[in-house]
Amino acid sequence: MKRTLLITALCLLQLCTGCGQQPRIDRLTGDSVILAFGDSLTEGSGANPDESYPARLAERTGFRVINAGVAGEITPEGLRRLPDVLKKEKPDLILLCHGGNDMLRKFNTDTTEQNLRAMISMAKEAGADVILIAVPKPGIILKPAKVYKKLADEFQIPIDEKSLSRILQNPVFKADAIHPNAAGYNRLSQSLADLIDKSQR
Repeated sequence: MKRTLLITALCLLQLCTGCGQQPRIDRLTGDSVILAFGDSLTEGSGANPDESYPARLAERTGFRVINAGVAGEITPEGLRRLPDVLKKEKPDLILLCHGGNDMLRKFNTDTTEQNLRAMISMAKEAGADVILIAVPKPGIILKPAKVYKKLADEFQIPIDEKSLSRILQNPVFKADAIHPNAAGYNRLSQSLADLIDKSQR
């Protein structure tokens, strides 16, 4: 009886190993390339190019951060564009911030989820780690769309779930209803720098 209980306890312990741990990415080095992939929130609409979050993140971290944001892009377009960008840039880490335009155009949530899932899978197959940046669902009170946490859990990847929602709720950090200003992008870059730092193996 005691032997059975011991074996059961050891099996449960093994199953729970890593439970509650922060998802990890490979440690970045001086030669590492970070690809910021997304729409206008990545491109930096609402601020000057050198005030976008990728530009600020490069300044904070010292890493090469490529801004691959295209204003107005929807996830089907992003999914078609991503393979060429991956082939050209060969990133070590991708910061994926996409789907906001899908929500503004009231796309089917399942379609957006499928496209984001395909982008994450494609990035990982190319050998890159992925950090997901959640975009808030349009509304009076901004909250991150649930699809982002769902996908982060599914792939066990780090996620910045709340930064954009908090930034876009505060007029001090907004250029307009859907874009941060320079101060907002700067705050997002700080949150991402902190997440990258604590997520590295």
